[in-house]
Amino acid sequence: MKIIIAGAGEVGFHLAKLLSYESQDITLIDTNKESLNYADSHLDIRVLKGDATSISVLNDAQVQNSNLVIGVTSSETTNITLCMLAKQLGCQRTIARISNTEFIDCKDSIKFDELGIDELISPEELAATEIQLLLNKSAFNDTFEFEEGKLIMVGVSLPKAAPFVGNEVKEAAKIFPELHFMPIALKRAGTQYTVIPRGDTIFKEGDQVYFITLKEGVDELYKLTGKRKQDIKNVMILGGSKVGFKAARDLCLQKFNVKLIEKNKEKAFDLADDLPAALVINGDGRNVELLEEESLASMDAFVAVTGNSETNIMSCLVAKSKNIKKTIALVENMDYFQLSHSIGIDTLINKKLLAANNIFKHIRKGEVVASMRLNNLNAEILEFIVKPKSRVTGKVIRELDFPKMASIGGVVRNGLGVIALGGFQIEAGDRVVVCCLPEAITKIERLFL
Repeated sequence: MKIIIAGAGEVGFHLAKLLSYESQDITLIDTNKESLNYADSHLDIRVLKGDATSISVLNDAQVQNSNLVIGVTSSETTNITLCMLAKQLGCQRTIARISNTEFIDCKDSIKFDELGIDELISPEELAATEIQLLLNKSAFNDTFEFEEGKLIMVGVSLPKAAPFVGNEVKEAAKIFPELHFMPIALKRAGTQYTVIPRGDTIFKEGDQVYFITLKEGVDELYKLTGKRKQDIKNVMILGGSKVGFKAARDLCLQKFNVKLIEKNKEKAFDLADDLPAALVINGDGRNVELLEEESLASMDAFVAVTGNSETNIMSCLVAKSKNIKKTIALVENMDYFQLSHSIGIDTLINKKLLAANNIFKHIRKGEVVASMRLNNLNAEILEFIVKPKSRVTGKVIRELDFPKMASIGGVVRNGLGVIALGGFQIEAGDRVVVCCLPEAITKIERLFL
């Protein structure tokens, strides 16, 4: 697949890195020579210095032969203009990163596809949505919903007290007669190896395990993982960034009690006007005395989303020392993901990873409607729509030539989620959620073509 990425910043570089690992034909465009030199020396891609909205630069990038153009520069005007030009010049599909979420809110009334923009992505909006999901399922450190919650993916680190630690997967499944969950991936504590669980896989203390479950299965997982369902009502947000504002806005709409701390005085007053249901405080959130004065200890959750990853991590550690139930930190450095559980922070979120997850579904073969890479695991989750002529159509799961490095977590059929076991027959129109290691992706794609 020939892909052009405009913008060699954090999101663009991360996307180019992930895609280059899969031997995609990548051209990265940027006006910053230093950023391009770094990408050129670290990745197996083509770099091109110039304005992404220049027709001559796009022709040099062979836009007419491209399958996908992704605009992820810091300027949404540039990204939108690029997509419009690229489509006119012959590109098959375009994606634009935006910061003004009004565009997404109004995409039904404004036909962006007719303008040449197939998809709009806001990393800030994705991060705010992720925060909301995490607070609604507070005992888990990672979560994702398929088909508006028909199937739910949750990630959890197994404590020693978890009832099925030391048991095989098939033994754990017997605890509940009606199975409402399926383990799809795990990583052993202290290792970098990702395992696709089988019936004889043994759960161990400290495992980071990902499950696909139904809504009714969430309560079962609370019991089986030894976690307690915690009611989150009072939330303190550090940082009035775009993510902080959007998270506060969404949480207020869900009737959470929100305190937002912003260091910049003028910005704090503007936020107070825009968030009448939240209590906005002007102050430095790094000041422990200020946090204590604002009743940090009475909060159920603490969310740090300033522009500084280290500030976010350290403030979450302060919150954790006050026995806050849930801590979430926004970080830019992907390497920090390996440290989150060992240092005690419940969840780290990363805008680059969220944006990449959203974009990846446009790169996969077959009709992929959702795609995500698991935090700090070498695994990917894909949601396919089964076509009438797909190789899996009409087949029972246990009879499929399915690679051992992949598993089917669940199926959405006629609007209902199903945990699909070996005897389940896949039909055209089903939405199948698959978890697989990178080596198995090509074979999985062929099954669903």
